[in-house]
Amino acid sequence: MTNQGEVSVDDNHAIAARLREELARRRISRQALADMARISLSTLEKALTGSRPFSLATVVRIEDVLGTRLREAASTPAPSSQLAPAEMGSYSRPAVRWIEGTYLTLRPAFSQPGAVFAYGTEIFWDDERGHLGFAEIERVDNVFTQRGFVSMPNLSGHTYLITSEEGQYRMIMLGRATRERRMYGLLSTLQVGSGSQLLPVSCPIALIPTGEMQALRYGLLEPDDADFAMYRDALDRAVSAEFCRWHG
Repeated sequence: MTNQGEVSVDDNHAIAARLREELARRRISRQALADMARISLSTLEKALTGSRPFSLATVVRIEDVLGTRLREAASTPAPSSQLAPAEMGSYSRPAVRWIEGTYLTLRPAFSQPGAVFAYGTEIFWDDERGHLGFAEIERVDNVFTQRGFVSMPNLSGHTYLITSEEGQYRMIMLGRATRERRMYGLLSTLQVGSGSQLLPVSCPIALIPTGEMQALRYGLLEPDDADFAMYRDALDRAVSAEFCRWHG
């Protein structure tokens, strides 16, 4: 039962999906939105994950800050099919609930040899499109924040996080999740080179459920930082446990 002043469960899912899309598109962190809307980060996080519904007052505040209506998404009916398109693996919503959530994401830092770059990745079911989507969060270089769709074909058992923007692709290929729901694999993307040149690069990557981490740190971690060794060990498992290989 919905309390007076709270949106319904179905509307909450639609508003949360629309809000995640707006945050990714505008490259705004959740903390920044909470500050601008004068709400607590905890309130925002719980509403986005569905553990507590948005209040109407909170939605209005967020709409005022963003200058767009989020409640319009609630009037759009969810697709009758809970099956992703064939080109994404034809997975069903119940079969992939385990992967939904927020992950600490680790990869080597491109700008600082030996350092680790940490940010967040949220994987969620996109009700409007009828498949899994993802959005990066808490990136200190938020101009490069990525969002896209998730492919999970049965043939290989791998998971693909794909960004597609006007014909330009960026892909993360992840092996089967461990019992702790950790996922390791390979990132292929473009790195800024000299001048305006973009260079193809690949590197190991690790996605770890945030609930497993005692401490969360985002940004650049260097060898002298307190959590560096723990993060480096987690990232190195992508290669040492053969979730991906290098060939020269």
